[in-house]
Amino acid sequence: MAIKVAMIGRPNVGKSTLFNRLVGKRLALVDDTPGVTRDRREAKASLGGMNFTAIDTAGLEEDGVTKLATRMRIQTDIAIEEADFVLFMIDARAGVTPLDKFFADILRRGTTPIILLCNKCEGRAAEAGIYESYSLGLGDPVAISAEHGEGLSELIEAFDKVILDNKLEVEEEPDEIVSKSVSIKGEVSDEEAEATEKDSGLPLQMAIVGRPNVGKSTLVNYLLGEERQITGPEAGLTRDSIGVTYYYEGREIRMFDTAGLRRKSRVMEKLEKLSVADTIRALNFAEVVVLMVDATMPFEKQDLSIASLIVQEGRSLVIALNKYDLMENRQEVMKDILDTLEHSLPQIKGIPVVPISSLTGKGVNKLMPAVFDAYRLWNRRVSTAKLNKWLAATMAYHPHPSVKGRRIKMRYMTQVKTRPPTFAIFCNRTADVARSYERYLLNELRWDFELPGVPIRLLLRKGDNPFGKSLK
Repeated sequence: MAIKVAMIGRPNVGKSTLFNRLVGKRLALVDDTPGVTRDRREAKASLGGMNFTAIDTAGLEEDGVTKLATRMRIQTDIAIEEADFVLFMIDARAGVTPLDKFFADILRRGTTPIILLCNKCEGRAAEAGIYESYSLGLGDPVAISAEHGEGLSELIEAFDKVILDNKLEVEEEPDEIVSKSVSIKGEVSDEEAEATEKDSGLPLQMAIVGRPNVGKSTLVNYLLGEERQITGPEAGLTRDSIGVTYYYEGREIRMFDTAGLRRKSRVMEKLEKLSVADTIRALNFAEVVVLMVDATMPFEKQDLSIASLIVQEGRSLVIALNKYDLMENRQEVMKDILDTLEHSLPQIKGIPVVPISSLTGKGVNKLMPAVFDAYRLWNRRVSTAKLNKWLAATMAYHPHPSVKGRRIKMRYMTQVKTRPPTFAIFCNRTADVARSYERYLLNELRWDFELPGVPIRLLLRKGDNPFGKSLK
């Protein structure tokens, strides 16, 4: 197991900037505003050929400043307890502050090894702060600039010393992984296609999205069985898209809790705009998206906008109807939601709706089976033979109307990709195919091949059977 390294320090000293540099990606939001990071975030990182798990934490504040600060402090304390050693960071340009001294004293009394980092050391303005940092009693400081990547060789030496002194086992950089793409000729049956996905062994990527304060972080905490995400009555507590690993019946899931999405007209602050962009990026990487809706305020316009965005991105969708246990007229609420979906999102009929309570856990046991069903359908492949048999029967039952006295001939159909299922029909006059007939084909395809709640793509291509000539 890789060692864990936690980054600790007061707000706005550069912890998230260093985290992003070690991880090699811009995972954590970075801004000049103090207190951007609220939850603890973990990711695989490397430095000098050493692999480890980096933990970014909220900026340390004294207990009792606010209830939110206290909850953030609890998450940081958990990170320190889990870590093999700690990077305690100060802002060298600002010098040692009373808050730095307060938390350095707490860390000194603990048993977790500490590396003292003086960040923002580019230029002479930091020299006084570096010398002042010796007063913290945490040993020799390592001067770095997380933003510019300066001082990383000295940080590697500090890592080596702590690892050697504490006899920690480190994972070395793995050999280069060579990926191989396999071209499959001929038809692939449904069973073969699904087996290919199941055997991949990769974690299922699941994002939880929704309006602010609908219970997304509460659901994540319930599934994990721990207070992993900060929750509370305040809207907008989650700012980053936090990825955590979760196992369900032996299957690994990479679960992303995201910032709440509000209407664009209400997103004013720069930081909130960054959070929204981070959420949309998480959605792009997701395979299944759980849209959480508050049953006490079901399906506002923003919920439908988010659902439409998910469908547009081609992700499989499951709706979690939270706080359903608080409703008295439950059947009416469920009927209204299903009717709204039918009329507002006609392009993706049959979206699964799972009533839950993320606080008590009621109904949550039905959510993950719905997620896996959606994932299975998203990966579904239909054989070419079945598709062409279906196309012939559908055209015979309800042919496309003639255009200017000429027939529309649809000659051949095949599935060109999965994730989401995408089909191509070759016909003689693609420009004349009516949009209403395309919708008819999609609805029939979804119904006949049992693809509810999954976005389906239909491509119209000009020509005959593309394989006809090669078969002659």
